[in-house]
Amino acid sequence: MDLNSIQTKIKNRKAIPEGKYTCFSVLVPIVKVKDQLQLLFEVRSEDLKTQPNEICFPGGKLEKNESTKQCAIRETCEELNISPDHIEIMGPLDFLVLPYNLILYPFLGTISGMNTSDILFNRDEVSNIFTVPIDFFIKNKPTKYYIDLNASMPNNFPFSMIPSGKSYHWRTGEYPVLFYQYKNYVIWGLTARIIKNFVNIMDDMES
Repeated sequence: MDLNSIQTKIKNRKAIPEGKYTCFSVLVPIVKVKDQLQLLFEVRSEDLKTQPNEICFPGGKLEKNESTKQCAIRETCEELNISPDHIEIMGPLDFLVLPYNLILYPFLGTISGMNTSDILFNRDEVSNIFTVPIDFFIKNKPTKYYIDLNASMPNNFPFSMIPSGKSYHWRTGEYPVLFYQYKNYVIWGLTARIIKNFVNIMDDMES
């Protein structure tokens, strides 16, 4: 290996997060309800194995050779039973790299050309849909709590190979958990974080 071959490898390479991650995309759908801009949410089916009955945006896991944007559109169409013609992507919000080997890519977009009451969503995945005025999230800050993240070492970890051994000072972290409450709905977790990121971006544009 020489310097030229190293430079060729690195020059046009696109940086990615180091490690093995599963990637997901969601659509943050803006809909118009009685001339008011609102966000559309799903309530996940109680029959799902992961996160049953939780409130989320439409989305799911990337398939092979699929872009993050394509995934957001495909998953929205599958879950809401709508045509891609009804969806227009405005652009990406900030993506989340999570301590569970997951990366989540949110996209802001619109669903238009139909009333939300006419959406015949996929009941295998979705038990209900509802909307919340965007102004609600602008006027109401979420409550925030933190979960401590600490290193948990396996019994066979080679402490003898690192300075200080079992007394080594491992870094710790905090994981934010946000909550919005709208009427009888509690919107929390990653969905709430995505909303807060959207609100922050809007605030930055106005400042």
